[in-house]
Amino acid sequence: MSTDSSEQPTYRLTIVAHEPYPFILGVILREKGVPNRLKLHGDHLDGVVTVDVWEDFRRLADRIQEQFSRFELLSVNQVETTGEPLGSGQLGRVLRNELSQQQLTVLRAAHSMGYFDVPRQASADDIAEELDIAQSTLSERLRFAEKQLFDLVFSTEEESSNAESDDK
Repeated sequence: MSTDSSEQPTYRLTIVAHEPYPFILGVILREKGVPNRLKLHGDHLDGVVTVDVWEDFRRLADRIQEQFSRFELLSVNQVETTGEPLGSGQLGRVLRNELSQQQLTVLRAAHSMGYFDVPRQASADDIAEELDIAQSTLSERLRFAEKQLFDLVFSTEEESSNAESDDK
């Protein structure tokens, strides 16, 4: 069992509910839960939700039971931290730590200038000119950055474990 820096335990709730995703998400958020993972599988939703206080957990479990009648509590664990709510920027911070400064620079410029918009607002030539680099250099850095991001997004847990053991 672990506790956070204030020595207050944090509980992670794993549930399966048989109701549409948006409705359960509203209940989770109103009851001070942090949705760490939600995945819809046809007629049911698997989720991992974190709450700060045991009473919040009880209230959330009671509310889910009351509103949806059917859910299965798979586990409750104490964890170090509650994690970050969706949209908190945590994912961006993690990904930015994985990219080089040059990759971040070209991605940031391409994004802010509308290179990824549909329709595209800026060309590779426009971005290269703005950054005062050759268009071929921009394209190469952009491709390397995109590949790095996609490798992070699409890597499996097994691949990550293998990479960690290779580093040792």
